[in-house]
Order: sequence, then structure tokens, then C-alpha cells
Amino acid sequence: MFLRLLVVLSLLLSATGLAIIGMQLMRPGTDGQQVARVEAPPAVAPVPKVRMLVAARPLSIGTLLKDDDFQEREVTVDQVPEGGFTQGAESRTELRGALLRRFIDANQPVITTDVLRPRDRGFLAAVLRPGTRAISIGVDVVTGASGLIWPGDEVDLILTQNLQGGNDQPGRRVVGETILSAVRVIAVDQQISHSGADTTAGRVVARTVTLEVTPEQAERVAVAMQLGRISLVVRSIEGVPEATGPRPSLVFGSDVSSALTGPQAPAPTTRMRVIQGGTQQEVTFR
Repeated sequence: MFLRLLVVLSLLLSATGLAIIGMQLMRPGTDGQQVARVEAPPAVAPVPKVRMLVAARPLSIGTLLKDDDFQEREVTVDQVPEGGFTQGAESRTELRGALLRRFIDANQPVITTDVLRPRDRGFLAAVLRPGTRAISIGVDVVTGASGLIWPGDEVDLILTQNLQGGNDQPGRRVVGETILSAVRVIAVDQQISHSGADTTAGRVVARTVTLEVTPEQAERVAVAMQLGRISLVVRSIEGVPEATGPRPSLVFGSDVSSALTGPQAPAPTTRMRVIQGGTQQEVTFR
């Protein structure tokens, strides 16, 4: 009897031990080893970037800047030089029409010390090339090419005079001549650059045009304004280079209209009497 009780007790202990072992095997991490905790690296904030205005092409000194002279380049904030221009309408407005004071290569930034703006003192004098002068003439919708002349264009100046009272020949009373050729326009009214934002429909016709001339040419223009009407003729941007001095030829009214030449005089004739034997004959040569 005692032997049976001992066997039963041994079986119960064995079963309990096996159950405990099985439960421990089913629990994770029962190997007794400590698992190391790995922490993720802290998130790095992205570097702030801006779009900076740089030269779209090599720009030479004396250039009057336009919108298409620039392009945008994305850079970090610390890469923007002091006085640099970033993306925005205010920056483009600030640079539009400004005079470049030094050579700038393509993709290089433009800073405030590189330009002279129209509102700056001495801007017009800086626009003029060495040895030249600025002179303004009055224009209207006809003499100013319908208001389509822009700073930077080259024009010829035609003087038209009415000589009535000083010449009795009708065909010689009105005369026109080109007094200057290939003269550069540096301002229209008070605008020194073509902004590109203006439209022809909304643009007011100019009343004055400022030209870049030599001292001698300035004197000729001043006298011409007292003699008659000056018209501006726009030259082709890719025209053949011509002499910048005045042309000696004059165009009179009779050169334009045959009605001013007067009645045609009879052509001179030559008569000859031919005598052959007893006959005579007159021959007329025209």
C-alpha cells in the first residue's frame, strides 16, 4: 500500500515538473539573456532653401537689365550673399531697368552694389557712353512711330522743312533730309527701360524721346528743332552698319510728286533742209 502511494506521488511530481517546463518554454525570452534596446537616431530637420536670382547669360558692364536677363536657382539660405536678390516680384522690379556696373558671368548672383537703379542719383549720366551727351526731342503719335519706340532702339532723324516764301518753285518748297543716323534711344519720357509688363494697348504715347549723341550731333539736333519737324525712323535690330553722319542728299516735293514739277516744256527740235536736185525737203530731228 505504501509502495503504491509512493508511485502515485512520484507521478504527480513528474507531471507538475513537466507542466512547469512546458509553460516556461511557451513564454518568449526565456533564455535569460537581456535584450539590448536600440534607439532610432533623431530626425534631422531639412535645410531651408530659397530661390535666388542669378544671371541667365554673361552680362557685360553697362547693360540695362531686363526680366529675361535673370533666372532662378535654388540654394540654401546661407548661400545667398549679402545684398542678393531672392525670388519675388519686388526683386525683379528692383532690377528691371537697372544699369549693371560690372561684368557678371552666367549663373552668378547679382547684388545691390552691382547695379545702379533709375532712381539713383547720376543714373542717366552713367547710362551714357564716354564722350556722348543726352538730348531730348518732342514727339507725337506720328513722329514717334506710334509710341512703339523703346529705350535701346536705334533711330534715324529726318528733318522736314517748309520753305514757303523763300522759293517760288512749288516743287522746291518742301524738303526733307536725314540729319542723323543710327542714334541710340536711352529714354522714352522718363522710362529708361522696356519693362516687358507694359502692353501696347495700355501704353500712353510718348511725348519726349531722349537720344545719345555726340556734342556735334547735339548741336545739329538743337538747330533742327528750330527749323522744322523731326521724325524718328526705327532701324532694324540686325541692320547693315552705316555711317552715322548726315546724308548729303535732299528730297524735295518735286522728287515725290510729279504734280509739283509743272507743265512739261516741249522737247528741243532740230530742223534740216535737204536739197536733192530740183526738190527740197525739211527733216526734223527730235
